[in-house]
Amino acid sequence: MLVTKQNVFRKFWYATVSVESLKDGPKPFVLLNEKLVLFLDADGKTGCLEDRCCHRTAKLSKGWMKNGNLVCGYHGWEYDRDGKLVTIPQFPADQALPDCKVKNYRTAERYGYVWVALEEPLQPIPEFEEEGMPGWRRIHQFYDIWQTSSLRLMENSFDNSHFAFVHKGTFGDINQPKPEKYEITEKDWGFEAETIVTVVNPPNAERITGTRDPYTKRHMRNRWFVPFSRRLDMEYPSGLRHIIMNCATPIDDKSIQVVQILFRNDDEASCSTQELIDWDAAILVEDREILESTSPDAIVDMSRRLEMHMPSDRPGMIMRRRLLDLMKQHGEEEIPA
Repeated sequence: MLVTKQNVFRKFWYATVSVESLKDGPKPFVLLNEKLVLFLDADGKTGCLEDRCCHRTAKLSKGWMKNGNLVCGYHGWEYDRDGKLVTIPQFPADQALPDCKVKNYRTAERYGYVWVALEEPLQPIPEFEEEGMPGWRRIHQFYDIWQTSSLRLMENSFDNSHFAFVHKGTFGDINQPKPEKYEITEKDWGFEAETIVTVVNPPNAERITGTRDPYTKRHMRNRWFVPFSRRLDMEYPSGLRHIIMNCATPIDDKSIQVVQILFRNDDEASCSTQELIDWDAAILVEDREILESTSPDAIVDMSRRLEMHMPSDRPGMIMRRRLLDLMKQHGEEEIPA
């Protein structure tokens, strides 16, 4: 499925860059093949424009901010937050400016990131009720480009059958490839998969899980938000909850920006930020290695690629059906690679 050719995917929010990273100037980003520039205006509000000056097509991300306006680094043309041309420094003060405007896009700030929708969004940004709640902390864990597709990452995130094999070096038990429970409930926004799995609990995971037992259980409530976001709530018998937010932001048809944020109901003394980053980073390395070895062309039309051999394939089948239905609702058909 070529996501850049399906217009409906432009109608959702995607996590792009951290708000903090914009404090030292504008940053480029590519979303669904659209070259963007993100920045903060004079009031500290996020803005997003096409990364292309009206004058000589230079990238505006090569410029800088001046009194809340984005300055092109080529000839100094200035644009406001909405993309309107407000200054040409070579013009006399009394000379009228040409009616020029750079295309602007919607932005929102959530969980420390700038979210962008290229067109009017069909769904809100997924809600995490733990944000700002007493007793919870938010940790920015992972931000990197993977050579795979957004749907591939989403499918993998709900495929418990790979735990025992792909993650045998971290928490997977190759002798226990099946979860004890797996139930899926479809929702308007996607679905929730509830499962219980027994996992290995090595020494470096003891402060993650809150137990020194060699094995422990994860009660997992995993939500998929159409099209490419998810919330994984892992609850351990110790009472610790490890809640991950992923957004598989599509850069193009073969690469994604993986954003991962963690919420925990503990404190730094109980388990340090670095421990939590290192633990999940090792798991992501395992996922990345296998996903980048697969074809990024995750075809939605189930009649053309059979991937329903195991019960754990069901989440991916539902995702594909829902995305295919979504495209049909908007008068589109799947465009394969």
